[in-house]
Amino acid sequence: MVTHKDNMGQDAEISFESALENYLSTDFGDLEEGSIVKGEVVRVEGGNVLVDVNFKSEGQIPAHEFKDSAGNLMVKVGDRVDVFVARKNEMEGTIMLSFEKAKRMQLFDQLEEVQEKNGTITGHIVRRIKGGYTVDLHGVEAFLPGSHVDLRPVPDMDALVNQEYEFRVLKINRRRSNVIVSRRVLLEEERDSKRNDLLLTLDEGQVVKGRAKNITEYGVFVDLGGLDGLLHITDMSWKRIRHPKEMITMGQELELKVLSFDKATQKVSLGLKQLVADPWQDITARFPENARCTGKVTNLVDYGAFVELESGVEGLVHISEMSWTRKLRHPSQMVRVGDEVEVVILGVDAEKKRISLGMKQIKPNPWDLVAERYPEGTVLEGVIKNITEFGMFIGIEDGIDGLIHVSDISWTKKVRHPNELYKVNDTVQAKVLTVDQGNEKFTLGVKQLVEDPWAHVPGAYPVGTPVKGIVTNITDFGMFVEVEEGIEGLVHVSELSSKKVKTPAELYKEGQEIQAKVIHVSAEERRLGLSIKQVADENERKKPKEFRTGSAEAGQNLGDLIKQKLEEEAEEA
Repeated sequence: MVTHKDNMGQDAEISFESALENYLSTDFGDLEEGSIVKGEVVRVEGGNVLVDVNFKSEGQIPAHEFKDSAGNLMVKVGDRVDVFVARKNEMEGTIMLSFEKAKRMQLFDQLEEVQEKNGTITGHIVRRIKGGYTVDLHGVEAFLPGSHVDLRPVPDMDALVNQEYEFRVLKINRRRSNVIVSRRVLLEEERDSKRNDLLLTLDEGQVVKGRAKNITEYGVFVDLGGLDGLLHITDMSWKRIRHPKEMITMGQELELKVLSFDKATQKVSLGLKQLVADPWQDITARFPENARCTGKVTNLVDYGAFVELESGVEGLVHISEMSWTRKLRHPSQMVRVGDEVEVVILGVDAEKKRISLGMKQIKPNPWDLVAERYPEGTVLEGVIKNITEFGMFIGIEDGIDGLIHVSDISWTKKVRHPNELYKVNDTVQAKVLTVDQGNEKFTLGVKQLVEDPWAHVPGAYPVGTPVKGIVTNITDFGMFVEVEEGIEGLVHVSELSSKKVKTPAELYKEGQEIQAKVIHVSAEERRLGLSIKQVADENERKKPKEFRTGSAEAGQNLGDLIKQKLEEEAEEA
């Protein structure tokens, strides 16, 4: 006897013959291998799930096929599930089933239907692999080529992992279980659709929204929804910016104005600053010449500093307008970026959007004060701040130095370098010679504190005056003779002797005392010409004739004496 549950849940006994007859009469013809059938979960035991598909025996399926990614069993007794008939043996009454294969076959059916209808399917990017990504399509792994990820190369490929997107199915191979999908195709279709819609409505002057998609040195390319527009750096702000990144970041949502649109080439020029009023309108009214303003230093260049007076309005302080007295090599010697500075408006060019500013004009020009305080002829004292070959600089006022040229140190001494007489930090007394405010030059003199000794030279040494002096310097062209302290005369080589002399060194040496006659004098040229030859000639003429150089006793012949006699008679006549 065989016991089974009746409809009321009570045990009922049937004969073995009846059970066998019932078993043999059951139709199993619809359970074909390779097909998908409905089954009922009848038992879950150990690592298996038993599913009744109306066969001679239940099919045994590994439990892991019914578990989710967290390891939880997703079925219970009584659930109806689709299973794949992998193999059956009617003689033995056994059957092999697979839940995963049934699900996979159904997914492939869905994918083929999506492909046929040119539809889309949601997928989860699982990981990066060589050449692209692996995408989970609800249980079927598909390949997403790198070139089909986006409309343009993705800067960070890893950022897409674990992201969910819509995909278009490009290719399916059931035998190899290969599926290839694309995201780019959908983006292209979306872009083309948006572009067509945008082209119908886009017009100059229109305000549109877009997203920054690429930033370059000269501007930003903005995706307007299927159509890209260029926002040039000059149309980003009324104020000066060095790079678009100072204002815009990648992916930023922007509201822009269409400046121009060429439908033929589909080129769009966009503007951001045009959405606000031009701050340069009525600029001269807000910033008149000579007005004082406060601004912030925004940029330094070799030739000056840019100062922002208000949002979108900048002016230039040229390096020459930064200080009355300092000779600047670079604006950074006076200001830094971010400094608040007070400036004076020097000029405004509204058409060219340029404002000239000055910083030094905030304070009085110290050169005006110097001219008033130290008129020409004033005697002052100052400390030597610097010494050069051509002179020395004396500190007069803050930032203003006076120059004592090397030629204005002494009337008489030949000063080759000021450091022969002075050193830095020495206090000197000098007289103001010139104050040139325009060229900012202030010259002083030390020698002018005393009278020029050359002023009395023409009166003391008129032409023809005999003088005595000491040889101080011998050159090839003559020798210098000091006739009094600080006053030297020159005996040219031609004035040394009646005889031909190649160099004064043949006859004289330094330190030797000589007698000479003044033959030229000029206080303006500071020159005193002397002659030794004239003194010798005069002395010769004063001698008795018989003792003059060249007499018979000196070896003259008769012809010479006759010639000399005739010359003397001619002189007496």
